Amino acid sequence: MSGVNRLSAASRRGPRAAGLAILGLLALAFGPSAAAPIPATAPNIVLILVDDAGYTDFGAYGSEIATPTLDALAAGGTRFANFHASPMCAPSRAMLMTGVDSHTAGVANLPESTPPEHRDDPAYQGRLAANVVTLASRLRAGGYHTYMAGKWHLGHGPGDLPVDRGFERSFPMDATGSDNWEQRPYFPIYKQADWFEDGKRATLPKDYYSSRFLVDTIIRYVDAKPDDGRPFFAYLPFLAIHIPVQAPDEYVRKYDGRYADGWQAQRQRRYEGAIRAGLIPAGTPLAPMPMNVKAWNSLTPDQQRLAARRMAVNAGMLEAMDHHLGRLVAHLKATGQYDNTLFVVLSDNGPEAGDPTVEPVFKLWMKSVGYRWDGKALGGKGTYTAIGPGWASAAAAPMSLFKFYASEGGTRVPLIVSGPGVRGAATSHAFSIITDITPTLLDFAGVAPAPPPAAPIAGRSLRPVLTGAARAAYDRATPVGLEAAGDSALFKGDLKLTRNAGHLGDPRWRLYDIARDPGETRDLSAAMPGKAAELLADYRAWAARVGVAEIPPGYAPDREVAKNIFLRIIETFALPLAAGLLAVFGLVGFAVWRFARWRESKGEGPVARTLTRGLIGLVGLLALLLASRFWISPDKIGAAMGLLPDGAAGLGTMRADMAGFFGAAGVLSLTAAARNERKWLVPVLLLLGIALTGRTINLLLAGGGQILIPPMVVEAALIAITLLGLRVLKPPKA
Repeated sequence: MSGVNRLSAASRRGPRAAGLAILGLLALAFGPSAAAPIPATAPNIVLILVDDAGYTDFGAYGSEIATPTLDALAAGGTRFANFHASPMCAPSRAMLMTGVDSHTAGVANLPESTPPEHRDDPAYQGRLAANVVTLASRLRAGGYHTYMAGKWHLGHGPGDLPVDRGFERSFPMDATGSDNWEQRPYFPIYKQADWFEDGKRATLPKDYYSSRFLVDTIIRYVDAKPDDGRPFFAYLPFLAIHIPVQAPDEYVRKYDGRYADGWQAQRQRRYEGAIRAGLIPAGTPLAPMPMNVKAWNSLTPDQQRLAARRMAVNAGMLEAMDHHLGRLVAHLKATGQYDNTLFVVLSDNGPEAGDPTVEPVFKLWMKSVGYRWDGKALGGKGTYTAIGPGWASAAAAPMSLFKFYASEGGTRVPLIVSGPGVRGAATSHAFSIITDITPTLLDFAGVAPAPPPAAPIAGRSLRPVLTGAARAAYDRATPVGLEAAGDSALFKGDLKLTRNAGHLGDPRWRLYDIARDPGETRDLSAAMPGKAAELLADYRAWAARVGVAEIPPGYAPDREVAKNIFLRIIETFALPLAAGLLAVFGLVGFAVWRFARWRESKGEGPVARTLTRGLIGLVGLLALLLASRFWISPDKIGAAMGLLPDGAAGLGTMRADMAGFFGAAGVLSLTAAARNERKWLVPVLLLLGIALTGRTINLLLAGGGQILIPPMVVEAALIAITLLGLRVLKPPKA
């Protein structure tokens, strides 16, 4: 029986058996090598993860942004020109921390963008599975001290935090991001900014700025390390340069005016910089800008100034991160630990192209919580900005698209490895992927991977490439799969088969030679149908093995996140919206009633009745619409109305009862409107009155709850219109 099957069987036998299975896995993670002597050559390890950095964002990769610390590490080590991550942050972080595919790890999608259809699937839980062992667990078992500070995003429930996953000391934030100046959430889907230290909720200091604080925390942990001769592993996942893009003004000022000629010119400069840096050959095709990027010259001068300022803030944020990383490097040099420290720097995915600040509903939320999104102070405390698709396309040059897409622009990212045993001033053009980092670091540390029943590592050690013993970690016949939220890729040699599910993507499978055409400008599937079929068969075999689930029709991760943001904003503003809606309905009803009285005084009753019948007809249509929604999607409409039954029987009951309830109200209302008779409205009023009374009682028993308010407002408005109909429509015939 495989390790996965054993764990599943234990889970079916009950919580106690599952707990014993997990304890057994932890024992395997720590026990087998805990007594093994630490190799004398075992280096300290500093793993640096930059959030949303594009392929050419680092100076060593052709950027104009000042990153002297990263550039020095690159000059003393090896740059990777063909390194890939997942197009989404949480799956990448799961692969980075475990060396296994994101589906095996249980984090195949962002928790915030996972469709409801996948939420019961073990591969889509948004937290590390019990049968995967982290890099920190293995290194700690091998004698390392283990520390982390920064973005975690792999769960914060019981057993999910870094302190539960091998880290001796940790200061994680578990969300897609957070404000960089204050302890507050950056998206309305979060009610608070969840920071923890060593498993307990923590409070950030008043002078907090993310990059400075995270480096300070790692230095504090390293300085407190016992003088026992054991090396340390420090994981430093920065918040930079994720949304909200924020930076101290002394860094932003350096880039004022630098981007005044726009994103097309900037993309061309980055493309030329990548050629000068030796990452791509001269003549490499440059992918066109995505269709959602406006021409720079079509913007007004004010829009251009604001857009240029946004990119300046982004550049300043990356330079500030590099500066604070430099403080860590200087501290290790001053304490004599630098020469025996291995540094690994990478990004979790391509650049972020989303810009919520242009959405009217999001602006309403920003204004309500005190964020500003324009002006010269942009980047400072209380401001909020993003670079958008134009600058993101420039950061991904010469590749196509960006984060959330399995294109090269979304998955090909920088990787720098520097330290003892690593070739200096070298560039590797061989394919590699983020699951390779864990086996590489275990190899340098002299620590073996966790034995069965732990999930086996999928990646390969890059140490032979880093030492010069081998040109590549993968031969040309080995397929490597990648999938996140329906965006898929299969790499094999220089070829890549890919499809993209997002609104800028193409759901058709396309074949590219990414060694010669990293911009994916020429589809080879028609010219090489045999190879396309071969790679598709490889992908399907891999997808079946790791548990890839088919995405629902019409799904896209950015739309799912946007939907969740919209629903949370609506929930946040439910009370004022409900009051406004009630006031509007009341005014409309009062106006119709006064108009009806006036028309009756003129002897023109039929006209007034016609207007009222129209309103009653709208009530009937609305009720039938609700009935159809309860019949088609009882789970979704039930959640929106505060009805959350458990299990299929509960959904079936709600479908029958609520669809019947609203269906009856709709038919009766339409009958009253069609026949111009008030008697049909009496049972409608009774049904709506019972519903509103029940909701009022539920609200009192539940002690409040904003989600219960909107349906009560709707029902109250329907009752008001029904009462108007009872007054205006004809009485029953004698």
